[in-house]
Amino acid sequence: MALNYAMSSGTWPSLDQGTDISQYGYDEETMGFDSNASHKRAVVHDKTILTFERGGCLVMGWIIVILLTLLTRTKWNDRELKLARTVIFTVEEINRDSKLLPGVTLGYRLYNGCGSENLIRAAVEAVNGEDSKGCTNQIQALLGHSSSGVSEDINKILSPLSITQVSYLSTCACLSDKKLYPTFFRTVPSDRFQVLGLVQLMKYFDWRWVGIIYSYSSMYSEEGTAEFVEEAIKEGICVEYILPYSKTSEEKINTIVETMRVSSSKVVLLFTSLSFTKSFLSKMENYNITGKQWIGTESWITQQDLASAERKSILQGAMGFALPQASIPGLGEFLLNFKPSDEPQSAITKSFWEKFFDCSFSPSNTSTMCTGTEDLKTVSSDYTDVTIFRAENNVYKAVYLVAYALHALLQCKDGSNPTTGKPCVSKNEVQPKLVLEHITYVNFTTQNGAKVSFDENGDSVAQYDLVNWQMKEDGSVEIVNIGQYDTSFPEGKKFKLKDDTKIVWGGNSNEMPRSVCREPCSPGTRKAINKRKPICCFDCFECPEGTISNQTNSPDCLICPPEFWPNEKRDRCLPKPTEYLSYKEVMGALLTGFGCVGVFLSLLTSIIFLTHKETPIVKANNSELSFLLLLSLKLCFLCSLTFIGQPTQWSCMLRHTAFGITFVLCISCVLGKTIVVLMAFRATLPGNNVMKWFGPLQQRISVLIFTLIQVLICIIWLSTNPPFPKMNMKYYKEKIILECALGSAVGFWAVLGYIGLLAVLCFILAFLARKLPDSFNEAKLITFSMLIFCAVWITFIPAYVSSPGKFTVAVEIFAILSSSFGLLICIFVPKCYIIIFRPERNSKKHLMGKIPQRTL
Repeated sequence: MALNYAMSSGTWPSLDQGTDISQYGYDEETMGFDSNASHKRAVVHDKTILTFERGGCLVMGWIIVILLTLLTRTKWNDRELKLARTVIFTVEEINRDSKLLPGVTLGYRLYNGCGSENLIRAAVEAVNGEDSKGCTNQIQALLGHSSSGVSEDINKILSPLSITQVSYLSTCACLSDKKLYPTFFRTVPSDRFQVLGLVQLMKYFDWRWVGIIYSYSSMYSEEGTAEFVEEAIKEGICVEYILPYSKTSEEKINTIVETMRVSSSKVVLLFTSLSFTKSFLSKMENYNITGKQWIGTESWITQQDLASAERKSILQGAMGFALPQASIPGLGEFLLNFKPSDEPQSAITKSFWEKFFDCSFSPSNTSTMCTGTEDLKTVSSDYTDVTIFRAENNVYKAVYLVAYALHALLQCKDGSNPTTGKPCVSKNEVQPKLVLEHITYVNFTTQNGAKVSFDENGDSVAQYDLVNWQMKEDGSVEIVNIGQYDTSFPEGKKFKLKDDTKIVWGGNSNEMPRSVCREPCSPGTRKAINKRKPICCFDCFECPEGTISNQTNSPDCLICPPEFWPNEKRDRCLPKPTEYLSYKEVMGALLTGFGCVGVFLSLLTSIIFLTHKETPIVKANNSELSFLLLLSLKLCFLCSLTFIGQPTQWSCMLRHTAFGITFVLCISCVLGKTIVVLMAFRATLPGNNVMKWFGPLQQRISVLIFTLIQVLICIIWLSTNPPFPKMNMKYYKEKIILECALGSAVGFWAVLGYIGLLAVLCFILAFLARKLPDSFNEAKLITFSMLIFCAVWITFIPAYVSSPGKFTVAVEIFAILSSSFGLLICIFVPKCYIIIFRPERNSKKHLMGKIPQRTL
């Protein structure tokens, strides 16, 4: 259909005899050219184009050509009629505006074509024709088409003529290539932005495993699907299957059904045009495919006429991006007030009217007569739905775009155009290429608040509403706006979901579906890519010992710091438990108890000896050295307590030095007693006065010298490399041993070696004196005590080296206690027994009576 408003002045480009149309993919026979005409002109049949005349030529006006598809192969297209009427409304609104184009009237011509070939013919007719009044039509821009494929073909014709093409619904991202389509602009967002929005939608709901169904042999669908797959891969979203759909192939629909039944993905992207969607859904009604979350594109997601009782299980919860809602004041009333009398010569208008009211303007036996006064408000169709304007707003903006480009072109200040700086252009000098030049600078806001501007690719700012299909109990559908995607917002804020809106999910579920090939690897495991599967079908492995992962899908496991160890789930590093010999544990308490018992027995023995110091048995065993030995034994028992508890700097130095010095003091006393026994025996021989060389003074000096040597060794050890507290993390992986490091191993073994040297010397001397008279010596008891002492410390060395953790300290305490108890029991218990239980044997007569006769 062509609604023709012509003009009287100006010239316009034509396809003359020299124009090679074969470069556009058309020949003269296809286009219907009359080879005898001086100017080749497209011959379009009456079924395709019908001209309405409304008086004479326009004065000082320009033509906008609108290409639509009012008639499809099967029925009249309500949506396209609505878009055509929106063009008329917008042009009339602009012409009423005295500020936008003063002194200029904007005209239009609407062309209808059934199929893409007739639309191409209409485009050629539009740029190379005259109206029935004989007025030459100066076309300045062409609006359309809604199909990306048709727009592509049309732009190949218009580009050499520098005629601007503005589409309101052609969304294919391929049309953004300015090298191929230099004169193409659009007020609808490019599919690239829709694809980016769909990817962000999948990412937001964590749908990482999706299926895609696209329409076969459709540039819109094929290009969009390829773009989606490319962008989805960047965001880690995998496609389980990509299946083409054809209206005529039963094999393809069977393949789709079987694939969907066995697939594990719960989300299906239906990237098809409206006509393919209607065909696809009509066939899917026969199959029981449920539990899928359908995602739609703007081409069909707002078409409520797709809903039916049979499709309720399919479309319930469907989700997708739609062109944003808009309010256009006056448009709804304009659309509903349309009457056949407005275009009395239009057969197309009458055909639409007959369809709307199921009547006929011609006498018929099957339907009622149309009066032409029926009320469109009583009809439910795409045309009469004036509650929300989506695509209509793009048409509205497209017409205003041309008007604002002409407005900018006609501006003149100081002899030049303020936009481009070039010389001013009069109304009679306006040419399509000048309009094209000024469209790139356009940046305006329409009366309904819509902002219009273009980037370097001729694309406008992309804005979408995220809508959700919610079926009601009566079978009707409510398309609810649940979110927004706006490319003008900064990164990370482009996609936003409304907080207070209820969402119905696919399969009429209230819970969001999960669609992943593999559930994310939980903390404590690592994610490993399987080269034989898509990136979303990864494997999860438990973190090795000593490592953790504290994030979902962590690619690596992290090693815990030395002081930490993983918990059982291996998702956190916890401080390692510390281990040391504590007073609170059983072993520590027992050792402490034995040490205290040893101190008590030593003290008790001292008291017994002190109270009986005048008795012969005490005097006969060198009471001074005995009391000093008992004092050293008390210190030995007490020094064992320094090994229990958490190591500190002072306790580490004290425990080893106190142990070394007290034991040397103890062994020195035993050694002194042994020497005294030997000297005393020698003194009983006639003429021998050896005791004067080892009297009490000499005994004290010897004990002091032996002890000072150990003190000197300890001082050198502490001053050079003293013991210090250390956290041993090598023996156990999962815990820390708090211990005292030796500092200098030489110092430690020097202390032990010196103690061992004195003990061996004492043992040898005691062994040599073991058969001396019992009344004068303790050699047998000392020999036995030294045997125990040496045995304990000889076995201590391998046990100390091989014992783990706190048991090392326990072994050392046990050696100290056992050797101390050996000395205490072997040397003092027999004497205490006589003093307490056999006092009759504690007499000089009894002791002297046991002395055998010795001869030289």
